[in-house]
Amino acid sequence: MDFSFRGKLKKQLSSEKEMLKAFGRERTKFLKLRLGVLANAKTLADVPADPPPRCHPLKGKRKGQYAVVLTGNWRLVFEPDPLVKGHVNLSLVKKVRLLEVVDYHGE
Repeated sequence: MDFSFRGKLKKQLSSEKEMLKAFGRERTKFLKLRLGVLANAKTLADVPADPPPRCHPLKGKRKGQYAVVLTGNWRLVFEPDPLVKGHVNLSLVKKVRLLEVVDYHGE
């Protein structure tokens, strides 16, 4: 699958050094694994919904976004690119826009 990026995330994910600086050692380890899973998937349907990646749709004000688990409450959040309104056929999504690495559980 292909990626596009929002804001400074492209720079933060450009190298292991930048990832370590932005996200720390533990999150970087899992971030690299999840980026590998996304990169190797042909479509979003190919990304496992079971742990450890646990790709899942988000709700509420994050409706339309998806996340994969990094560690603890930390997630890599993304959306289909181009953005699709309404029902998303995951087997047709071949590109995602990476939005942020975040612990959104306290929002």
